[in-house]
Amino acid sequence: MELPDREVCYRALQSRDPRFDGLLFVGVTSTGIYCRPVCPARTAKYENVRFFASAAAAQEAGFRPCLRCRPETAPI
Repeated sequence: MELPDREVCYRALQSRDPRFDGLLFVGVTSTGIYCRPVCPARTAKYENVRFFASAAAAQEAGFRPCLRCRPETAPI
């Protein structure tokens, strides 16, 4: 699956849009953690995020799962 453009992904993250849950994962470069777009944690800065189509892709890129939103258990 191909991700939407970066701006659309970031808007989904900012609004915690549940339609993107399971379709999009967010890696935060400043912390090394990846989250679901519905995570209640504070939204990272635009320049510090990378978007992935799967939790596995985020882990392969070296990010570890968030302990709040548990992205490794996200719906598919």
